[in-house]
This record gives sequence, structure tokens and C-alpha cells, in this order.
Amino acid sequence: MAFVLPSRDPILVLGGTGKIGKRIADNLASAAIPTLVASRSGEAPSNQWLTGVKFDWFDKSTWENPWKAAGEHAVRAVHIIAPPIVDSFDLMKEFVDMALTKGTRRFILQSGSPLEAGDDKLGMGLLHEYVRKLGTEGKADWAALRPTWFMENFSEVQSHIDSINNEHRIYSATDKGQVPFVSADDVAECAVVLLTQPAPPHTEYLLVGPKHMTYDEVAQIIGELVGKRIKHDHLTDQQFQDRMVSLGMPEDLAQVLAEYEHRIALQKERHSNETIQNLLGRKPTCFRTVAEKVKEVWI
Repeated sequence: MAFVLPSRDPILVLGGTGKIGKRIADNLASAAIPTLVASRSGEAPSNQWLTGVKFDWFDKSTWENPWKAAGEHAVRAVHIIAPPIVDSFDLMKEFVDMALTKGTRRFILQSGSPLEAGDDKLGMGLLHEYVRKLGTEGKADWAALRPTWFMENFSEVQSHIDSINNEHRIYSATDKGQVPFVSADDVAECAVVLLTQPAPPHTEYLLVGPKHMTYDEVAQIIGELVGKRIKHDHLTDQQFQDRMVSLGMPEDLAQVLAEYEHRIALQKERHSNETIQNLLGRKPTCFRTVAEKVKEVWI
């Protein structure tokens, strides 16, 4: 993985304790790059290169904390993950505009494969369109990462963990649809490259794994590794949405997620490319490799 020359100017990682953020922070710290780990708790792992900062999308009084923590140094880049609401664009746009006034120019967006630039189902599609416009006008550097579905969802999302362990089931509305599941580790490494490379990216990156897989195949592999029969339960869109709401997800988010699962059922996520190979100089990680490493969570 290639990095720019060492700098004392930190990189800001929003959602720095989440699935992707914590991996980005770990990679940056391993490369001796000062990193501001932003989260509602304001905590960070004990590491000389990591500084925890309190940040809450819904408390604008916390938005300037990263720049205060940076002190005399500039925040040279920001990794942005959206707040957990459907209508998130206005908040994110206001934050980007504020960051620009602080001298920060590079924004790497954590989007997703279903979200094209300008898609208004979730705010990140609109933010993608906005930062692209800023880039065209020479006001900002940007990239949008659009990974497909994460392999680690099955080992890090509590609803999947519980259903696999307690019911020996995986629930989805994807039917027989195929997905090139992608490793969160690979996505984080790609983000680090784009946060640190000298040349501004100014483009989007569709990140996919090495193989198209159904949820039935995922269930079979997990079952083989843990010595249990794991079944994929095929839900209707409405059943899936109701399940997500019963687990605490806001209804509007659950509706969007059900629509995205339906896209899979319609075979609209069967992407293939060499983007990860081109960014990282290696092939993307396969699902069985990831599952083998984390299988204890299902035992």
C-alpha cells in the first residue's frame, strides 16, 4: 500500500470506531499517520498515532472538535460516513462546507454500490453529486467509495450473529440473487490509499469481491466451518422490512434496505471489476478466507 511522505497533519475519520472507520484508523496508525478518530464517545484505541475526538452528527457543537484537536496542524483529509437517517444530505453538506472554511480539501465518501451520484434515496448519493461538483469547480478533492455488501456483516452485525447462533438461520429478501460480497478490510485499505495518495482521486470506485454468491452459498460456507446446518430463510420484501423494524431499525431506513435487498433478488448487484486489484496491487479477499478467520463468533 502506498502512502504520501510522512506529515504531522492528521486525517479525520468520521465513524472512527465503526466497521470501516476502525479499520481505516488501524491502517493509518500502522503507517505512522496521525489520525483523528471521531465518534460519539470521543474515545480511541491506545496508540500514539490515534487521537479520539467527540463528534456527533446531531450535535453541531461537536463538529469543530477535530480541528480544535489538530491545533496548529491542518486536517488534510476526511473520511465521511453518513449519519443513520435517510435524509442526511443537508447535515453532510453543511459539514463539508464548514470543513472547507477550515482549509480541509479532500473528502473520501463511504457510499455503497446501489447509490449512484445524485440518488436521493439516501443522502450519500446527493453528497456524491455535491462533492463531484466542488471538484469540477476546483474547490475540493474527492472520491466516492461504493462497496457492495460487506462479508463481515455476517460476523459483526448483531442480528446476523444472533440468528446464526440461536436459530441456525440467515434471513434476507435476496431470494437467489447473487452478490460479489466484499471484505471490509479491503475497503478500508482502499480508503487509506485515497486518503493519502498525492494525486486527488476525483472519481468513484465500485468495490466488489472476487465471486458472485447467493445467501444460500454464504449459509453453506458458514455451516461447513462451524459444523452446523445453517439455512437461508427467503423473506418477502415486506417480511424483511418488518423484521428490521422489530429489531429497532427506523421504518424509513428499513424500507430502503428492503428495496436494496430486492435489487439483489433482481440480479442488479452482479458487478465485476478489477478496482481493488488496481488500488491495492492484489486480488480481493474471498468470503471463505474472511469466514475462517472469524468463525469463533458463530460457535
